[in-house]
Amino acid sequence: MTPPTDRYDLMDPALIKDPFSGFSRIREEKPLARAVLPGIPGTIWLVTRFDDVQAVLGDRRFVNDPAGVPGPGVKNLRAEAVKAAGVPEDHLEFVTRNVVDFDGAEHVRLRRLVSRAFTPRRIAELRPRVEEITRDLLDALPDKARNGVVDLEEHFNFLLPITVICELVGVPEEDRPKWREWSRALVSMKSERVGVAVKEAVAHVRTLIEARRAEPREDLLTALIRAQDEDGDRLSDNEMVTMVLTLVMAGHETTAGLLGNGTAALLTHPDQLALLRDDPALAPQAVQELMRWCSPIQAPRMRYATEDVEFHGETIRRGEPVIPMIVAANHDPRRFAEPERLDIKRSTDGRKEAHVGFGHALHYCLGAALAREEAEVALVALFQRFPELTLAVPPQRLRRVPLPLTWQLVQLPVRLGAVT
Repeated sequence: MTPPTDRYDLMDPALIKDPFSGFSRIREEKPLARAVLPGIPGTIWLVTRFDDVQAVLGDRRFVNDPAGVPGPGVKNLRAEAVKAAGVPEDHLEFVTRNVVDFDGAEHVRLRRLVSRAFTPRRIAELRPRVEEITRDLLDALPDKARNGVVDLEEHFNFLLPITVICELVGVPEEDRPKWREWSRALVSMKSERVGVAVKEAVAHVRTLIEARRAEPREDLLTALIRAQDEDGDRLSDNEMVTMVLTLVMAGHETTAGLLGNGTAALLTHPDQLALLRDDPALAPQAVQELMRWCSPIQAPRMRYATEDVEFHGETIRRGEPVIPMIVAANHDPRRFAEPERLDIKRSTDGRKEAHVGFGHALHYCLGAALAREEAEVALVALFQRFPELTLAVPPQRLRRVPLPLTWQLVQLPVRLGAVT
């Protein structure tokens, strides 16, 4: 992977195929690098080292919303890219104006409306239900086998998080397969599929909202409607649609990616899998290490500098886009000893979360606790139920979504072996 002059191409096939090695090399070459991405004019700054990534994520001089940059002339590059991908103009706000895209008071306002559903206490209360869903899905796996092979992505890794988040939000069971199709359409990057998926998803959520207005239930959607009725200024109709879309999409895609990556990692590191099997109490530590070592998300939302910022001898100008590279930070030897080694017993110096896989500071992932819980339950139960589980293809033949800044499997074919 040779950079053109002083710029790295984020669409470089080698970088997409192995982002861990690729971005680690960039990190060692340049703590602050320039990159290009089709559809984005000019260059993007990449921040690559752990301390710097954490600093940028917590620095109010870098914002998610370009409207927060003083002065004229700062385009919303994500909105331009989404529009180019096929999202209709009149539907852009549902994709580009969600809780993650705002900063400061606006972000806090939207986040507060749903944060009660993701408190540690609420997540702990959900655990028995997560365990029940996991058992049911594992019970069904043998019947999904074709010639002895089961696709875990299709029949387990996706179904667990989509079921949990849909129950939490209030999406009926019969509607959940639609979300799978919409998710696939969005990652296809085919404009004709993307536009249709967004339109259908928005219309679907509007129908759900009307149904909950007529028949309230004990779910998050009813709580959002109640908050709107009590204070109409707090959440507009479009904001409610956007919130539901964000929660359901973000609430299953990343967790499904973590389950797939984590399972594949453990199957290709039998010493680490043996540690987890021998001591299931290692699950929380194992999930944290897997999120560091093979996170499905390589970078968070693009940031914009609100003023000129001096950084490693360079000047990031007001309005310029910046991407804090989580993948490079989580493999930084300045922060982690032997970072390329998977070690589910890795010491974190007494810190609960040493990596930045779930972000940091104001935009720290709202659903991080839920994702960790689902992964802990799923991985332990999967390997206990199927102690002879093996990959059905060589690791190098596992197919991944060919998109930059992501690391997600298309399929995870396995042989279940004996059942306990």
